[in-house]
Amino acid sequence: MTMATMSSSSHAPDAAAVKAVRQFSRFYTARIGALGSYLGSEMSLTDVRVLYALAHREKPVASEIGKALGLDPGYLSRILRRFDKAGWLTRLPHPADARQSLLALTEAGHAAFAPLQQRSRDEAAGLLAPLTAAERQQVVEAMATVQTLLDPERPAFTKPVTAVLRDPAPGDIGWVVQQHGEIYAREYGWNSEFEGLVADIAGRFLRKFQPEWERCWIAELNGERVGAVFVARKSASTAQLRMLILAPQARGLGLGGRLTDECIAFARRKGYKTMVLWTNSCLAAARGIYATRGFRLTKSEPYEGFGQHLVGETWTLKL
Repeated sequence: MTMATMSSSSHAPDAAAVKAVRQFSRFYTARIGALGSYLGSEMSLTDVRVLYALAHREKPVASEIGKALGLDPGYLSRILRRFDKAGWLTRLPHPADARQSLLALTEAGHAAFAPLQQRSRDEAAGLLAPLTAAERQQVVEAMATVQTLLDPERPAFTKPVTAVLRDPAPGDIGWVVQQHGEIYAREYGWNSEFEGLVADIAGRFLRKFQPEWERCWIAELNGERVGAVFVARKSASTAQLRMLILAPQARGLGLGGRLTDECIAFARRKGYKTMVLWTNSCLAAARGIYATRGFRLTKSEPYEGFGQHLVGETWTLKL
């Protein structure tokens, strides 16, 4: 709060209120481990906040991050130089201002950020775990109230418009199976046979995983899992795109295309000659993604499965 704001208020805060805010600040910063290295890393809380901003903003400039986080430009510049040195940051020419650069995390930067985000989510879950469902809701509502009152122009708990793609962690593959079962039952009326099929594919991927030739990406928005895709080794020359899934709240952001692009780029880097996938004719959004990236429908066959009359399709991309 600035002096101008205080002078325009009808009543300045009393000493007890100021003391309460300071006491809560001391309690919470200690509770989340913000006073030393943060999230078990060698970075400070400020370092991690800058890394978070880079991961969740679409090619920001340094001044944008500094303004959002309230950081001194010189201090922010030193953090960005350290990220540069670590190979986490890339700078692109600004199309409208030669004095500034567009900032983006490299693949190494995203790899450094992903475990920190997972650890942060785990620690937040640990804070809430001892509470009942009603108590958790009270905490969330209280935090929203604090944020809304102290920063009324910024909506509480808004979601970013860009996603973080990371490697899978324990529990993620089970989530992928669950999402397939729930979404396809709700939106297409498919029965549990489909969930069983996905569980078999996912289990086989885990048991026979070949890290040099296969890959999985989990997509997150605001720390919440919203999507996934897999590349499996079908043969020495052929990669298979499998189990592309997007939660409803993640649609319309171009994330399905981004996940597919990651698969294609990975397959090309590994020297595969062809990428194939199997889908169904009713999945119009997915088919559109594949078609715009050069996949061609090479086989179509009607069948009965998952409690429905369906048309299975094989699509192929020459790499």
